[in-house]
Amino acid sequence: MRIFISTGEVSGDLQGSLLIAAMQRQAAAAGLALEIVALGGEKMAKVGANILGNTSGIGSMGLLESLPYVVPTLLVQRKAIAYLKQNPPDLVVLIDYMGPNLGIGTYMRQNLPDVPVVYYIAPQEWVWSMSLRNTSRIVGFTDKLLAIFPEEARYYQENGGNVSWVGHPLIDRMQDVPNRQAARAELGIAPEQIAIALLPASRQQELKYLLPVIFQAAQTIQAKLPEAHFWIPLSLESFKQPIESAIQSYGLRATIVSGQQQEVFAAADFAITKSGTVNLELALFNVPQVVVYRLNAVTVWIARKILKGSIPFASPVNLVVMREIVPELLQEQATPENITQAAMEILLNPERRRQTLTDYAQMRQCLGDIGVCDRAAQEILQMLTEV
Repeated sequence: MRIFISTGEVSGDLQGSLLIAAMQRQAAAAGLALEIVALGGEKMAKVGANILGNTSGIGSMGLLESLPYVVPTLLVQRKAIAYLKQNPPDLVVLIDYMGPNLGIGTYMRQNLPDVPVVYYIAPQEWVWSMSLRNTSRIVGFTDKLLAIFPEEARYYQENGGNVSWVGHPLIDRMQDVPNRQAARAELGIAPEQIAIALLPASRQQELKYLLPVIFQAAQTIQAKLPEAHFWIPLSLESFKQPIESAIQSYGLRATIVSGQQQEVFAAADFAITKSGTVNLELALFNVPQVVVYRLNAVTVWIARKILKGSIPFASPVNLVVMREIVPELLQEQATPENITQAAMEILLNPERRRQTLTDYAQMRQCLGDIGVCDRAAQEILQMLTEV
């Protein structure tokens, strides 16, 4: 049975790989042979997907920021549609990645209407949609929508979607993670050392807009806390050189690690991070954090005129419960001074830290039970056998 999966960016590659591993396990148990062809990245390739186009580095946030990716996105979308035309699959799974997936989903509905389409981790229309146009398109070409957030499930259900809430896949990842002591031993972190994770970028634009303010704040924190050391897990290997140069420029006591993000999170006392799925991962590891985000000033001006402050939060941690659990410093607020102040408040105030961990525990209740990827895989394979 051939399944086509389409996703992009670093987080999509991760979620795709977790889903594929679960599908392969269940298919093997049921005596089904799966062929998986995908738009994705290295993580999906490692678990057996045949990668038609590597999309882990194609992605951006914002209007002007997305312009450099318009042509690569169109090319990869065109390649996917040409493949689907020549090799109609038994089922299509779309994961997030709104731009290309809207085009692929629409193509499937118009040209291959008998092939089921599953949307797993739907675009966050429930957070920032200004009209129901894209929501209607998603609902129109999707046979089954597998939601990871309760609010996402409610929104799409209310707008006509056939929805199952499966929970958040990161819950599953927490079953096999290193403990703090083991992680610190592996990374060589002394008991008295303060380990601070810096997560400035998983997209190219973030190296430009976020890395300088985060590293300036780190420089000040380092002066205030001589026992602090910074740990930077790489999201993309291509970021290693610019990050190494920045570490030297800012004179940071910092270590870059590849392929050991979970160890860094398990060992960390605190994190300064961009907004994204990584915020949830840190929360599940009980790491207090400050979330930072910046976009091009023109993008922000346009967004504010159109959206008029209708986006309640940027970080998924806060979006899950629709209240501020972790501080968010966005755009003009994302200054080195503000980041430093928020960081020091958490690092030096045990009560603030305890409150964050209590809030994390409440948020975790909204992410569902263990077995998320297996539930999603089960729904998909059930549809496959019904075809």
